[in-house]
Amino acid sequence: MESVQAIKQRFGIIGNDAKLNRAVEKAIQVAPTDISVLVTGESGVGKESIPKIIHQLSHRKHGKYIAVNCGAIPEGTIDSELFGHEKGSFTGATQTRNGYFEVADGGTIFLDEVGELPLTTQVRLLRVLENGEFIKVGSSKVQKTDVRIVAATNLNMAEAIKKDKFREDLYYRLSTVEIALPPLRERKEDIHLLFRKFASDFALKYKMPTIRLTDNAVNMLLNYRWNGNIRQLRNVAEQLSVLEQDRTIHPNRLREYLPNLGNNLPAVIGNTKSESDFSSEREIMYKVLFDMKSDLNDLKKLTLELMKSGSTRDVEHKNEGLIEKIYGEPETNYEKRIDDAMEVMPIPSDTTDAYIEQDSGQDKYHFAEEIEEEETLSLHDKELELIKKSLERHKGKRKMAAAELGISERTLYRKIKQFDL
Repeated sequence: MESVQAIKQRFGIIGNDAKLNRAVEKAIQVAPTDISVLVTGESGVGKESIPKIIHQLSHRKHGKYIAVNCGAIPEGTIDSELFGHEKGSFTGATQTRNGYFEVADGGTIFLDEVGELPLTTQVRLLRVLENGEFIKVGSSKVQKTDVRIVAATNLNMAEAIKKDKFREDLYYRLSTVEIALPPLRERKEDIHLLFRKFASDFALKYKMPTIRLTDNAVNMLLNYRWNGNIRQLRNVAEQLSVLEQDRTIHPNRLREYLPNLGNNLPAVIGNTKSESDFSSEREIMYKVLFDMKSDLNDLKKLTLELMKSGSTRDVEHKNEGLIEKIYGEPETNYEKRIDDAMEVMPIPSDTTDAYIEQDSGQDKYHFAEEIEEEETLSLHDKELELIKKSLERHKGKRKMAAAELGISERTLYRKIKQFDL
């Protein structure tokens, strides 16, 4: 069996990270068997190297090796690509086509981005894994295949299963052995080594002197997050090799090629309110203010009619809806609604004047104080007196008193409780 170091040299794998070495070691150990392997890791970490190692070190190395990017094939044609189709099975199927599982019989299929497979295709793939059988699209004939499957994904499979985007039984069939590749930010000792290798390769490719980093630029390179992993590092090395005239790269120059350099820490979410939240709170507060002003105006109107009319009962019958609106909600609940709105957001001092009418030189709440002192107390006394007289006249019978007052028995009961009669 070849050593880990020899395999890395053979397949162009650069780095001495312990997690990387362990991944290569597991690939070497599992290669002689036929069990399925799932390679996991972030996008750009080099997952495609592992299935190549497994295939070349297996007894299938003389068979076909087919790599399929499951995320790049449209959902409507993925079944045809993998399992083939019969002539006339769908529009455009002008001839019979053999799928990858038929072509790769005796070899290895690498299913990259396997987490992107549609659920219907996952069912077909599960059947291949369980008994090596598949059916072409548009056919009823069951065919056999002897294929080793190595899959790869950058998804969190536990989350995908939880959200019903990936079948749990298929996951366990694919991940008989799971090989995880570490992200580049966890391989800091390998970052500069990889960069030098890429810089050397591009110098030969473009026939230019090799670019080199200053010590400070190397530190910047090591401390960068590298969300795109090895693929992103390679792109940066290529851009520098092609665009920079000065072949010695300083930090201020390197910074131009590293997006979001100062934003490598996780973002804190949820501690601040957005502008839309404050806008919504203002609307609630303004609505409460308008409701209060409307109720006060209704009180003015009702009190004025009581003062002008000779019969309070006529006024009550005429304004029954208005009275119910004003007194239909218990005072404690109404106050609580205002308190809740005040807790949501204090009244903005710079916007209140736009919604409360006032005369210059007067306190903005003068109209509320005037009503409270003069009119609402008068209305309260009149209402209390009417209820007392009606109850006395009917000897405490609430139903008859309510009918006389022109209000519901439930409202009268609430008034009795409210005024502690």
